[in-house]
Amino acid sequence: MKQEPSIRPGAAETAEATAVVGLPTQRVAGCPFDPPSDLAPLREASPLSRMTYPDGHVGWLATGYSTVREIMADPRFSSRYELIHLPFPFPGAPEGPLPPAPVGDMTGMDAPEHTRLRRLLMGKFTVRRMRQLAERVEQITTEHLDAVERQGPGTDLVAAFAQPIPALMICELLGVPYADRELFQNYAHTLMTMDVSLEERYAAMSGLQEYMAALVAAKRAESSDDLLGDLTRDSDLTDEELVGVGGFLLAAGLDTTANMIAHGTFALLSNPAQAEALRSDPDLAARAVEELMRYLTIAHTTVKSALEDVELNGQVIKAGESVTISFEAANRDPERFPEPDVLDLHREATGHLGFGHGAHQCLGQQLARVEMTVALPALLTRFPTLRLDVPAEEVPLRTNMNVYGVHRLPVAWDED
Repeated sequence: MKQEPSIRPGAAETAEATAVVGLPTQRVAGCPFDPPSDLAPLREASPLSRMTYPDGHVGWLATGYSTVREIMADPRFSSRYELIHLPFPFPGAPEGPLPPAPVGDMTGMDAPEHTRLRRLLMGKFTVRRMRQLAERVEQITTEHLDAVERQGPGTDLVAAFAQPIPALMICELLGVPYADRELFQNYAHTLMTMDVSLEERYAAMSGLQEYMAALVAAKRAESSDDLLGDLTRDSDLTDEELVGVGGFLLAAGLDTTANMIAHGTFALLSNPAQAEALRSDPDLAARAVEELMRYLTIAHTTVKSALEDVELNGQVIKAGESVTISFEAANRDPERFPEPDVLDLHREATGHLGFGHGAHQCLGQQLARVEMTVALPALLTRFPTLRLDVPAEEVPLRTNMNVYGVHRLPVAWDED
């Protein structure tokens, strides 16, 4: 892999020459799996470009793989919401700084608060512990494949298969009643939507917090053998922290894996040779999951703020300047992944940034891996003739969401 030099003559001039106004978000029609088309030319010109934000702030856009990894691993860049500028319009956004992250929202925290919570939770999401859940994931997957078969061709795979599997697993892991899933799925959907009003966002956040507060109170009153029960009994977290952490884990566990299962299926059905490779060789599943995570990069963007002047790629990111991180551009960087725009399930895609990188790398990535490794090959094996039930261009895409994917995925197959 070709490495970016720490100092590159003319890099500052290159960044200025490739300055962009606003984050590129326009995807090419008919290419639902590719990043916005303007990202690749920017990355080719410079892995770190000047960018003007919607509020007028002049910061940066990072698109190169090595540059993104370096920024994500550098504690001189903060994740705190009140320090960053948003790279896309935010309806009803307050003038001036954003409010700090709610208690328990680890995405918007820095050390030492983030470190304390992450260390507390890491033991609950180890590789070994998540693999022990594989049998339960297989059981849930089989049950929902049976349900899909009963519904017959024309079924929306998102509602019937992709959403219920991770929802059941995160509910069981946390100790949340699955019967309440529609309520908190609606809250999570609102929080993940980029163009909802500030009032709607606050209402969803308040609703989720009220729900979790009642659940924490119930677990204080009667202990339970689940993650929230363990934290209530064995940690020094306050009720407010338990409510925040529980809501954060629930919302994250519901949305991201569901979209990877659905969007991953869409990608495989659009690449029949790759689908057949996975169908004929279930042992390919683990490698396939890593390649789909790289290729799709549904958690596409995040933002950091420099806490001090940082020299990177021959340029100085000044204290207070925001840097928008494009994971989807970095995961398509040909400097790191040869022929990056090709979906190749045999590719060695380890090191991809689909789960992020550094201190904020996805906490639940091992659970997500287990769920996808079981669900995707099982789906293709159960329905060897699985196909889209609508033209690909009619599949509704989540273009206005923090997590990309599909809203619905109608599928069909040949019945015996």
